[in-house]
Amino acid sequence: MLDKNLVKDILDEALSFGVDFAEVFAENSEGLTIRLVDGKVKEIDEGRIYGVGIRVFKDLFQAYAYTNIINRDSLLEAARKVAQAADCRDTSFVKAIDLVDLEIENKHKIIRAPETVKKVEKIGLIRRISESTYASNKLIFSADIKYLDKQRQILVANSEGVWAEDTQYRTRVFGAAMAQSGARVESATHSIGALSGFELYDDFDEKAFAEEMARKAVIKLSAEDCPSGKMPVIINNSFGGVIFHEACGHALEATAVAKGVSVFSNKLGQKIASDVVSAVDDATIPNAWGSTNIDDEGVKTQRKQLIKNGILKSYMIDKFNSRRMNMAANGTGKRQSYKFIPTSRMSNTFIEAGNSSFDDILLSTEKGLFAKTMSGGSVNPATGDFNFSVDEGYIIEKGKIKQPVKGAKLIGNCAEILQKIDMVGNNLELACGMCGSSSGSIPVTVGQPTIRVSEITVGGQK
Repeated sequence: MLDKNLVKDILDEALSFGVDFAEVFAENSEGLTIRLVDGKVKEIDEGRIYGVGIRVFKDLFQAYAYTNIINRDSLLEAARKVAQAADCRDTSFVKAIDLVDLEIENKHKIIRAPETVKKVEKIGLIRRISESTYASNKLIFSADIKYLDKQRQILVANSEGVWAEDTQYRTRVFGAAMAQSGARVESATHSIGALSGFELYDDFDEKAFAEEMARKAVIKLSAEDCPSGKMPVIINNSFGGVIFHEACGHALEATAVAKGVSVFSNKLGQKIASDVVSAVDDATIPNAWGSTNIDDEGVKTQRKQLIKNGILKSYMIDKFNSRRMNMAANGTGKRQSYKFIPTSRMSNTFIEAGNSSFDDILLSTEKGLFAKTMSGGSVNPATGDFNFSVDEGYIIEKGKIKQPVKGAKLIGNCAEILQKIDMVGNNLELACGMCGSSSGSIPVTVGQPTIRVSEITVGGQK
């Protein structure tokens, strides 16, 4: 995307002002969104993102500038301005070392690049999902189906001699169904996505996808108000992992840890969860939605054991916060686009499989709540306090799933809930989503097997 000699000159220009690290990030991305509402194409949106960001460090100071004017003069001017922001007193000039291509093993093979697939085929895919959604239940009165794909090319070069390039393809289908009975209306969503080409849909069961989405919407029509109070809660696998992602994962990112404002700061090697809990962040899983070969700082991604049998083993660390923590960056520096400064972010983050079957967990629970699917929530990384909504929930009585309930909220503290996970299932499953933070919105995978929390506060109706 950029000439190597030009990039070397940009880095040297920034370093000439006395900063001790300089970085160039270039991005060329193209994306497509097709939206089908009630069987009609409502949106076809194509866009391109092309620009360059320049970042500098001086000790524990960092500055960032970006531009979409890609010529030598404007890029050198951006390098000067961002380096001047460091206001260095010592301007001794050290040139960037020679840029060497980073050898990258591509773990994420692409068979059908999305741009080679005609729009009519993509529309046909979501049209069949829409038709199956209506056909699955007469109470469904609306279906909103989106198809998305993106090709993202990035270049990262820095004064340490790194020259890293990567091309990332992603595709996703996201659906929402609405059901009505009398005056009551309920909705449900479902999605599939991967770091993949259009081959993702070769063996895709469109009917099953639609039926599951419709089922969730219809079952909520008969849900009763959830009782409130402290009780055991079984949280289902797959997207149930969003509670670990939000309530605990963010608190393990260096963004909070390095500043000492995370509930898990300075706790490496300490017991922070029950013995049955092990968790990882792994951006190397082939073709997983949150995977990449390198991060947005040119660091190779890796599998990181965050928690092992309850013991905190590692954090997610970006390059800048590695300075604060005196620990190596581990491939977690992410950003939405060249317009954002990168920071530590999750990729594919999940609780590992345990030894209990789903039936064992259910039969061991006399009374409580089964959170089959989770929705959104909020968390304070400094305190670990969280509040999450249950999208689809059921009362458990005598080890059996009973009536569906609505309005359930899980309220607690991540440090406490990790200690109260007393059963972990053997049915690990992952799910795709988007995560927003200071460096923008990025693709992430959440996941877990079914888990049981021995006691948690459930907000609902008294």
